[in-house]
Amino acid sequence: MIEAMTVEIEGVTLHLAHPDEIAVQWVGQDELMRQLLAAWMVVNEQDLPMNPRLLGKPGVGKTTLACAAAKRMGRDAYILQATMDTRPEDLLVTPVIEGAGSLRYVASPLATAMIRGGIAILDEGNRMSEKSWASLAPLLDNRRYVESIVAGIKIKAHPQFRLVATMNDDASTFELPEYIHSRLQPQIFIDFPERDEEYRILHENLPFAEERILAYVTDFLQVAHASDERYTVRDGINIARFAIKLKSLATERSHETEALELAIVQVLGEEALRHARGNRRSIS
Repeated sequence: MIEAMTVEIEGVTLHLAHPDEIAVQWVGQDELMRQLLAAWMVVNEQDLPMNPRLLGKPGVGKTTLACAAAKRMGRDAYILQATMDTRPEDLLVTPVIEGAGSLRYVASPLATAMIRGGIAILDEGNRMSEKSWASLAPLLDNRRYVESIVAGIKIKAHPQFRLVATMNDDASTFELPEYIHSRLQPQIFIDFPERDEEYRILHENLPFAEERILAYVTDFLQVAHASDERYTVRDGINIARFAIKLKSLATERSHETEALELAIVQVLGEEALRHARGNRRSIS
């Protein structure tokens, strides 16, 4: 049975968003999962869920962790990708012209999660301006509602609604206003995984890859991490995937090393190759 994709609030019909269907599995780093689930817990009838933020370099798995946590709770996940151009109405309700001058009000993924009791993932939240964050201030404290100026309605959060914001550790972001900073707690930091966890993540995403290729890419990433490079497991997945495709067009074992080194250059640039030279003996 398909649920109705509209709901009426204060006489206004809202068209709801569909949840994101993402097949993810969180590999290793169980402590991070424990911290996120703990932040969302309600331990007393007077208690409220917290609004954690996941911090880390691009590609370390912040969104994957949030989606996996939603899956573990058996709840739908709704992802809203924040950008520098995100407006308050993009976060809440957007009016769409329909037919002869009539308006159709479309609820954002975040507003839909509020209504349905889902998990809202505000991805790369520190790319948003203060004006957009201000529209979420009452949602992030004990009021737990938002007001859509466009639709002229107040949307109250379902008791099962949970929110998490992911934030990249890079320079192309806004500083959070203090009143938002204090509402997005706790801060959960995600760092590069240990070698065995990184290998398992690669294997989970590339189950068809040969062990030698996965081991080579894992070693490359670990050397890069030790040198404080910003390369992530996402880069490793792209390197391994491209190398596998390149190798499929060759026949000799030596071509495996050539494919891996070319993949590193094509994904990360020539300078990244210095972290791979020591791996040549391992697969030649």
